[in-house]
Amino acid sequence: MSCGQDLSQRPRLPKWLKKPVVNYTRVHAVKQSLRDHRLHTICEEGKCPNLGECFERGTATIMVMGDICTRACRFCAVKTGRPRPLDPEEPLNTAKQIHLLGLKMVVLTSVDRDDLDDGGAAHIAECIRETKRLNPETKIEFLTPDFDANSDCIQTVCDAVPDVYSHNIETVERLTPKVRSRAQYRRSLDVLRYAFHFLKIVKPDGVTKSGIMLGLGETKDEVIQTLKDLREANVECVTMGQYLQPTPKHYPVVEFIEPQRFEEYDDICRELGFRYSFCGPFVRSSYMAEQVFENEPMKPKIYVPQVL
Repeated sequence: MSCGQDLSQRPRLPKWLKKPVVNYTRVHAVKQSLRDHRLHTICEEGKCPNLGECFERGTATIMVMGDICTRACRFCAVKTGRPRPLDPEEPLNTAKQIHLLGLKMVVLTSVDRDDLDDGGAAHIAECIRETKRLNPETKIEFLTPDFDANSDCIQTVCDAVPDVYSHNIETVERLTPKVRSRAQYRRSLDVLRYAFHFLKIVKPDGVTKSGIMLGLGETKDEVIQTLKDLREANVECVTMGQYLQPTPKHYPVVEFIEPQRFEEYDDICRELGFRYSFCGPFVRSSYMAEQVFENEPMKPKIYVPQVL
């Protein structure tokens, strides 16, 4: 099956992938607040199926460094092209928006900015610091690009002391070249190793996290190997959800994974030693991210920093 198939050829969603109607008054209020602060969200730009539910709850995943990505991953609906210059007011505006929403836990993410010498690491760090300054009780997760596995960039982000450093492996090794743009499977594992090392130095109870999409044509054995690779890279939390094709031009859905299979994967995650796993059809990296802290109190492992 090739990308760009006719709409009539796209598989119908199974019953377990139907979402209930939400309160659109609340959804529009959150959207307007974001516009007022000149902010973007991956919820909107990535066409997330959970947008209505999350906005209705007053949560959103703010996407910094603009809405244009320098990469063109075949699973992602974010626009690709030449980005605009960074907005110097974005860190403060991000912090203000989080304060306005009154969030106890927030997930921030960004586009890839390969046009910048540091991939935007310093800007990301400033967003974290400003958010902590205006919202000292709010826990922060940042879902980062790969920075081409540049350890200095990763350390810059970790030095801003996020509570969770997240970077998605996205899919199994075999499918990575077909699905991801420029990113490499082994490079993403390196990013997560570096993140674990640097984060534990500044925040021993900090958490490393990654996410996997299912339904791209992967096998069960490949998924389990990916989970083992993530554990070997010291990833502590993992999310797994159903890939949904955002437009006919994007990579097609090969399979809809039944909820029971997600439950099996969740059991495997626990057996492999992940401190937290969240697996289900609608699960995304930032979906219900606060559960890591609210429902799974985690005792940090003893960690002795080593020279990388």
